[in-house]
Amino acid sequence: MSPPTGADLLLGELEAMPARLEAAARTVGQARARVRPADGAFCLVEHAWHLADLEREGFGERIRRLLAEDDPFLPDFDGARLAAERDYRTRSLEEGIAAFAAARRANLARLRTVAGPGWDRAGRQEAVGTVSLRDIPRLMREHDDSHRAEIAALERPSGRGQPD
Repeated sequence: MSPPTGADLLLGELEAMPARLEAAARTVGQARARVRPADGAFCLVEHAWHLADLEREGFGERIRRLLAEDDPFLPDFDGARLAAERDYRTRSLEEGIAAFAAARRANLARLRTVAGPGWDRAGRQEAVGTVSLRDIPRLMREHDDSHRAEIAALERPSGRGQPD
């Protein structure tokens, strides 16, 4: 049995997200990287560290446990709480992007080793329900998509999501 239909394309899309974040950093610049939009959403440095931590502690841990355990319970990842506790705004943007890129590469490498019925390994994710390994890349892409939209808003001159 091969990977799920479209998995190679989906994994390729996931591979592009760190470069998207790097491009946003060049556009936004250091001066605006720590400025939150008026709606209180993440600033760019918070996006970087949120993506890095979720990639390691959320998606990475879910992938690991789905491969290693039978029907694991997968706790939710409270990104807003961690952003406040870890004070993401005081951290290095470059280090956040690098941490995200490394974690994403590791997760994609692990997913590319999954064969046949391994994609059907499942567990129960808090607040989501049953998820299988084949669902993880789609969930990662959906999460990336929401951040892409917020990051695009930060790249606009106003940084508020509305063109000036």
